Amino acid sequence: MNPGSDDFLQHIRYEKRLSHHTLTAYTKDLEQFTLFLSAECNVDQPERADFRHIRSWIVSLVESGLDKTSVNRKIATLRNLYSYFLRRKVIKLDPMAKIQALKTSKKLPVYVEEKPMEMLLNDVEFTDTFDGVRDKLVLELLYGTGIRLSELIGLKTTDVNLYDKTIMVLGKRNKHRIIPITQPLFELIQQYRELKDREFAGQADATYLIVSDKGVAAYPMLVQRIVKRHLTLVTTLEKKSPHVLRHSFATHLLNRGADLNAIKDLLGHTSLAATQVYTHTSLEQLKKTYDQAHPKAKKDEL
Repeated sequence: MNPGSDDFLQHIRYEKRLSHHTLTAYTKDLEQFTLFLSAECNVDQPERADFRHIRSWIVSLVESGLDKTSVNRKIATLRNLYSYFLRRKVIKLDPMAKIQALKTSKKLPVYVEEKPMEMLLNDVEFTDTFDGVRDKLVLELLYGTGIRLSELIGLKTTDVNLYDKTIMVLGKRNKHRIIPITQPLFELIQQYRELKDREFAGQADATYLIVSDKGVAAYPMLVQRIVKRHLTLVTTLEKKSPHVLRHSFATHLLNRGADLNAIKDLLGHTSLAATQVYTHTSLEQLKKTYDQAHPKAKKDEL
């Protein structure tokens, strides 16, 4: 990687404090772009690329069959790169000025309906063993607070304030937010912590709240397996992931009249635009309710 790109990666790592996942994605995007410039355009550094070179790369990505969402992410990487170069006066003109993101169809969030979630958390029996209580806690935290998978795994024991009944979550860009927890979730956390101490006799990883059956910090695959296994009991949705529970949390709040700005803060979104996608889901729910209940709707079906 040339020095200019290296400086940019150091910038987003230490000054922007982007997540490791985002940093990895940026690094791969820039490596791929640099290789393309060298092989196809005879340009040795991104600083020397112009609009035509960037457009050619985007065309090659589309022709290779890469989906539009992934292409747009790479465009965003370059937009940030050249914005950085402009601020540092490495370049005088922005080659991204005429580059536009590809149009994509907006996908509605996949979520579980309220009744299946109530059935899962209230009717499905979980054992009183450590792993049984742990699994239920994972589901309750994801659905009851809307936190992301990475945020759940990173949740530390000290992040739980049992006095205020809140949890402190470290989200994207290393930003903290405080989320309230319900009394039942508060009691479940207490039960889990007691079992954790008893099961491992102080040998479990005391730093993180959620641990594996061996007492080590939880990892993504463990949580994904827990969620998929239990959602299979109550829904036929093809997608059964921790993020589906996050979508369910937001959608159910909105359907019950919660303020969109409050949901935004709970989810840790930096922009209200990211949260507004749930209004489309809520609108679909309203239409469904109307069609089922309004006399005029029923008459129109006759």
